[in-house]
Amino acid sequence: MPEAFWISSGYDLLDRGPDGRLGVSGDFIRAYLSRPEMSPPDEACAAERALHAGLLGDPLRTVGAGELAALADADAQENYAIFLRFRDHLVKSGSLETAYVGLLRHGAPAVPAMFLDHLAAAILRDLLDGRDNAFQARAAELFFRVQKVTIQDSRMLLADDETVEMLSAGKGFGSLGALVAESGTALRNVDMDILTKENAPDYWARSDKHDFVLDFGFTRPGQDAFARVIEAWVERLTGAAVQVSPVQTIRDERWVWHIGLDTTSTAIMNALYEGKSVDEDHMRQVLALFRLEFRDPSLMLPRVAGRPVYLGVAMDHHGKLRLKPQNLIVNLPLNAGS
Repeated sequence: MPEAFWISSGYDLLDRGPDGRLGVSGDFIRAYLSRPEMSPPDEACAAERALHAGLLGDPLRTVGAGELAALADADAQENYAIFLRFRDHLVKSGSLETAYVGLLRHGAPAVPAMFLDHLAAAILRDLLDGRDNAFQARAAELFFRVQKVTIQDSRMLLADDETVEMLSAGKGFGSLGALVAESGTALRNVDMDILTKENAPDYWARSDKHDFVLDFGFTRPGQDAFARVIEAWVERLTGAAVQVSPVQTIRDERWVWHIGLDTTSTAIMNALYEGKSVDEDHMRQVLALFRLEFRDPSLMLPRVAGRPVYLGVAMDHHGKLRLKPQNLIVNLPLNAGS
């Protein structure tokens, strides 16, 4: 395992606080300004170019309302206002972990989903540091990157959606990539390899390419790795130690709590919990189920203490998985005093 992976997460630009949490640095914030979305376009006015250059020089400097009002493009004004609210929230929070949880609370500054995904990637990069487990690292990508799902011959394969789209557009994958993108044809070992024990050491050098496919079937390493990442994620962001296990079905007459980890699974699990009928087509969208148990039940809401929490993962009608890892934080049945 190399010292560096997921370079794009900006992890190497972060500071380490005395409590072990990830501290925000000027360099980390500067990296946002270097993204194409924040770079002034060719037609940008002089005021926008000056603001961008000034923030690159000092990412933490105060920006007055007059500077924003001087931007000729209204969209640019809004974009910089959003960025500055996000930046100020990061600095005020003191750590990435606190900032992430704070963004989930009522009244928090509204930010694009991309910002949440980026924070999740940096936090997960730290959680994975020193684990030397490529399956867990690839499973962690589900937390912040959309996946394309392919199911064939009882195999459930997850490929990075952006990578599939790029390759299928003629940038390296050819006709096979087009088939994958258009009809869900099984991925083969052409340009995207299925992660195995044999090629797992190659993951680290290729981590920023996101070109490994994860076998996510029941009993396969992908689901177990995903469960371990959930455990680390929940403990880091809530302080609650949990144990997570994949399950094939929910057979529990005392089912009291569940969390869908995406929009589709949330709707399906809500319907099942309420005793509603769910047709076969919708049930086939469910990719995985997990059982989460608190190691210390006293941390749970009294009415559900000691009972398992069921988790669901499902693809949408387009065969894509868009995980919402924040659901694990805001929907966990934590006792208010814990």
